[in-house]
Amino acid sequence: MSQREGFINFNNVSFEHVDLKPILHEASFSVRRGAKLTLMGQNGAGKSTLFGLITGVLKPDTGKISIAPRTSIATAKQVIPRSDLDLTLRAYFEKCFTEKMYNIDVKIDEILEVVNLAPKKASVASEFKDRIVGSFSGGQQARLLLASALIQNPDVLLLDEPTNNLDREGIEHLTKFLKEYRKTVIVISHDADFLNAFTEGVLYLNVQTRNIERYTGDYHDVVKEIAAQVEKERRKNAQLEKDILANKEKANYFAHKGGKLRLVAKRMREKVEEHEANKVDVRRDDKTIRDFTIPTQKDLPAKVLHLTSYKVIRDHVPKKVTCDFSVKRNDHVHIVGPNGIGKTTLLESLASGHADGELVEQGVRIGYYRQDFSNLDFDQTVYDCLLEVMDVQLQEEMRSVAAGFLLTSDVIHTKIGLLSEGQKGLVAFARLVLLKPGLLILDEPTNHINFRHIPVIARALDKFEGAMLLVSHVPEFTSQIRLNETLELGKA
Repeated sequence: MSQREGFINFNNVSFEHVDLKPILHEASFSVRRGAKLTLMGQNGAGKSTLFGLITGVLKPDTGKISIAPRTSIATAKQVIPRSDLDLTLRAYFEKCFTEKMYNIDVKIDEILEVVNLAPKKASVASEFKDRIVGSFSGGQQARLLLASALIQNPDVLLLDEPTNNLDREGIEHLTKFLKEYRKTVIVISHDADFLNAFTEGVLYLNVQTRNIERYTGDYHDVVKEIAAQVEKERRKNAQLEKDILANKEKANYFAHKGGKLRLVAKRMREKVEEHEANKVDVRRDDKTIRDFTIPTQKDLPAKVLHLTSYKVIRDHVPKKVTCDFSVKRNDHVHIVGPNGIGKTTLLESLASGHADGELVEQGVRIGYYRQDFSNLDFDQTVYDCLLEVMDVQLQEEMRSVAAGFLLTSDVIHTKIGLLSEGQKGLVAFARLVLLKPGLLILDEPTNHINFRHIPVIARALDKFEGAMLLVSHVPEFTSQIRLNETLELGKA
């Protein structure tokens, strides 16, 4: 097999989940050795499932997947499995190998340097490997996910939302690494600038045809091309609808005239049928969540929150910082700082009500968007998850809000744990709308979210009239939101 030939080949592959949700239908495509590609598609389309088919974790229902012999594949998933959060760092990396690695500590040291997570002091390197995975921040866990794939030195690297939770330095570090990486890379991401820096083409999972479309060019080129296709299909259908209506009116007119004019009426009806047959299904990939408003808690006090101290982490050691920082009604605060400084720790302490030196005013209702969705019950259905946060449980209102977030009848009775990460994010936003909070606490709310939804979410947050604390490393998102205060933990 030559260097340019496809060494990952899908031939008429079909696959559907056990709940009869089709993902692929007779899909055929190939990936050549050394290619760097983006995998795009709607939330819930099945992008992570496609990775499972490539790795062999999932098997196709029909068709054939062929991969060149002796090809090693590793995946950096979106989130660390909950079962791995209690492992030590050393045990977490040991799980990446089927056989015992006797030089694992050396490999760990090398790979932590690659992902820019190695401790600065060599004297604490050994203790660092005994640290529990769940104690790392979201951004640090994102680096661990990447490291767990890279430590295997695979021929094919599959990255599922690798920039989630990464700060600017982390994204720059990852981008530089991937530019220099000489092996095959397929990336799922909604970060356009990141993708355009190193990928050379796009595999697009079309939720309507259940097939893989191949595009050349960058992320923005593909978005424009798909939008143009949608508009072209809409215009075609609009013209056909106009012709159908005109022919129906003519057919009715001639049918009542009798005689030979009935034959004319028949031909008109045949034209109507022909036009109906020529109508195309406008691709549903342009579906976007509806514009929404997050209602503010009534009788919200003027002062919502007052901070007298918080903790930051310096070289993995906590340090207490005193301050005098108040958040009032209608204040929107951007909390900034590098990965691992303590942003999520601060948000969690405020949301839990167990803070030391941080106080949310009594009676303030908190809406907490947690980056790992661990405050959602994964065994609950979407229906129960949304209904439980409502003061007055009105099913009609709940279903209307859910539908606005694309959580329709085919999803609403699904357990949270079976949803894609992007769909979990939409559930979390729907809960905020139904909760009507006084204080919004948002930890990386664009993680996993489809690019089409982000401007809609930004508009809703910009208009929120309560208090808001936001952690986000996405300038394209934060620039669209009114942020009148900044709390910079990195300066402490």
